[in-house]
Amino acid sequence: MNDDYSDKNPALGALFVEHIETVAARHDHALELAGASHAIIYSGNPKFAFLDDYQMPFKPNPHFVSWAPLTRLPYSYIVYTPGKKPVLIYYQPRDYWHVVPGSPEGFWTNQFDIRVVHTTDDVAKHLPRNRDNCIIIGEIDDDTNTFGIERVNPTTAINILHYARGVKTQYELAAMRLASRRAAAGHTAAEAAFRNGLSEYEIHRAYCKAVSHTDPELPYGNIIGLNHHGAVLHYTDFDRQAPAELRSFLIDAGAVVHGYASDITRAYSFGDQRFQDLIDQMESLQQDIVSRVSVGVDYRELHINTHKMIAQVLVDAELAAGDPDTLLETGVTSAFFPHGLGHLLGIQVHDVGGFMESEGGTTIDPPSGHPFLRLTRVLEENMVLTIEPGLYAIDMLLENLRGTPAENHVNWNTVDWLRPFGGIRIEDNVRVLVNDRENLTRDAFAQL
Repeated sequence: MNDDYSDKNPALGALFVEHIETVAARHDHALELAGASHAIIYSGNPKFAFLDDYQMPFKPNPHFVSWAPLTRLPYSYIVYTPGKKPVLIYYQPRDYWHVVPGSPEGFWTNQFDIRVVHTTDDVAKHLPRNRDNCIIIGEIDDDTNTFGIERVNPTTAINILHYARGVKTQYELAAMRLASRRAAAGHTAAEAAFRNGLSEYEIHRAYCKAVSHTDPELPYGNIIGLNHHGAVLHYTDFDRQAPAELRSFLIDAGAVVHGYASDITRAYSFGDQRFQDLIDQMESLQQDIVSRVSVGVDYRELHINTHKMIAQVLVDAELAAGDPDTLLETGVTSAFFPHGLGHLLGIQVHDVGGFMESEGGTTIDPPSGHPFLRLTRVLEENMVLTIEPGLYAIDMLLENLRGTPAENHVNWNTVDWLRPFGGIRIEDNVRVLVNDRENLTRDAFAQL
């Protein structure tokens, strides 16, 4: 594996020291307002399939990953006390059925007092004696994992930590740039597989090979849709046979580096110039929206403006007729573009805090008629978010326009033309700057 992606990357190590200082300061603040002295962050534990001893793929607590780039370390804990070096209780079972975590090593180790334990019973001796002064953060499905700590995920502390996570540290930004580079390589391999006439399943395999991920290691299930499958927003049912006639390809796929995700979407035409022209229009629109990302921008307004811009694309493509405000108010644009413009991105693909107005937990509602918008905040420096406008022929949504004032604004003959192509979505990962922005995705493709 590329050393840039490994825990031997010295550039990440140099940034990690300041990252830990920032994470510690956030927990200092959270503990103070929660009236506690110690934060215990639980990594989580594997889940078992119903009536079986099969373990589902392990997904770590993102709060734990924000402290340490350890995504395969269940039953482990970080103990943080303000003013002291955080303790990492590193669970390394004695097990001959599975591969156990190796000895702790990497750029992150110097920032922790590491205590290796071999049984869960050994965890307790490394926790603070006075459990009443502790809070524990994580998914707790077995009370024995709390070791008597009663305050689990207190709202005051969680709100502070979630709100703060919207702004990324320099270490996090560096990891996300690497995740974008990794995914860009996968997208390039996937496009080549599409051009070679391969099936959805084979394209998926080409992508995974290029990013060096197994399916459970992907940040989310790859969306790989040929032809009309591109109209299914979360299409993950890969056909094993290529269609008799290739028309289009939509891929929404990301990658992970040290627990931080990328999330990239592209659409392609298989030689149909009319559909390619529509992709080009959406590409231009998407880049226009990206150019508007800046500190102080209300993301809700950006979303509404995108609908008005898509209205113009619909008119230019002869999919609809009318002025942008009318097409927005009658629901025409929402039928063609039903999802939100984007979301926060980080440890989680849909990172937490997208609706939060403040660390106090108050929230900001999405605009009326746009329930699926996942980001409603005013943009701050070093937020990372997605910009992903789309345009699709989704039969269920278009049929809902029948019998309404919107029906006469739709050119149904052109919709019939678009239907076999499915749809278009173009998504970049963008860092917010003062009067500027950094496009992690475009930079990654440029570096290939």
